[in-house]
Amino acid sequence: MDFTPTEEQTAARGLAAQIFRDLATHERLAAAGTGTDTELWKELCAAGLTAAVEEIGLLGLVLLLEEQGRTTAQVPFAVTCAYGLLAIAEHGTDEQRERLLPPLRDGTAVATGAFPARDGLRADVEGRLSGSVPYVPWLRDATLVLAADADRVLWIVRTADPGVAVTPVETTAPWSAARLALDRAPGERLGGPAGRTGADTGADSATGTAAYGAVLAASHTAFAGLQAGVCAGSLARAVAHTTTREQFGRLLSTNQGVLLRAADAHMDTEAIRVTAYEAAWRHDKGLPYAAQALTAAWWASEAGKRVVHAGQHLHGGTGADLDHPVHRHFLWGRQLDAYLGCGSEVLEELGQLLVKEAS
Repeated sequence: MDFTPTEEQTAARGLAAQIFRDLATHERLAAAGTGTDTELWKELCAAGLTAAVEEIGLLGLVLLLEEQGRTTAQVPFAVTCAYGLLAIAEHGTDEQRERLLPPLRDGTAVATGAFPARDGLRADVEGRLSGSVPYVPWLRDATLVLAADADRVLWIVRTADPGVAVTPVETTAPWSAARLALDRAPGERLGGPAGRTGADTGADSATGTAAYGAVLAASHTAFAGLQAGVCAGSLARAVAHTTTREQFGRLLSTNQGVLLRAADAHMDTEAIRVTAYEAAWRHDKGLPYAAQALTAAWWASEAGKRVVHAGQHLHGGTGADLDHPVHRHFLWGRQLDAYLGCGSEVLEELGQLLVKEAS
């Protein structure tokens, strides 16, 4: 394994870091409230960073999302790339790629995903979907939703179509989330015919399930990369605070308990990062990576919440201030923990996968 970024990946990461650092300031984030920073989103798309993801691969996307996580920038970058650009590029038909990818590349379209598959979401023989998903990140911004039905078939749903209802939902992190309700809403099957019938072949079913698993693994990896950045940003703020703040005539960073807590947070952050890198690298090399994606998701969930708790704790009373920047990292870290499925759920899924692969 070699996780050394290519020249293209390095250049994209540097540009993303500069844009996020310049525009995702504490003042702008506070002004955005719980909504998306549309100016920042336009800047990212104009710089070609969304379009670049198809060239720099999943590992490149993880690197970019790390930079977003460091600043907790409020843009639908992860969902548009994981559920839109990469999903359609890898599993869509030629016609779907030609029609749907250009607006996703330039930011005039925003995608998100109604994942994981839910029993209550079903499609009829005409390809019309009914059911609801209680929480979809960045749905308020989305023009396209990649929805997984109960049979793990992937459907592209347009939020402006009849039968699609979007109800805003406030969560711990400001992700412009909403509840998705479908009432015989028209769906376009990703990589296949518009409708579905009882005559779907076994090959069609297997292909649909494989696409679902691939998109889910890619999203796990992408959001693990985002969590690595959130944790790195939280830890950087904690280090800056403890190396400048004095208590009883000495810097906080000279206390052994502070050093040990920060060291544990650093190791947890590195574990999230390296497991996300491995999963993304295997994806880009065409190697099986479902287990590695779940491993990255587990570390992002379990270790991620430890790190953001430590970051807030190391700020002492300052960390209890809801308006302090470190609190935003805490909220994002806990939201990512929940979105990835929580550690115990991810670990159970990983165990089932390993048993299946061994049998």
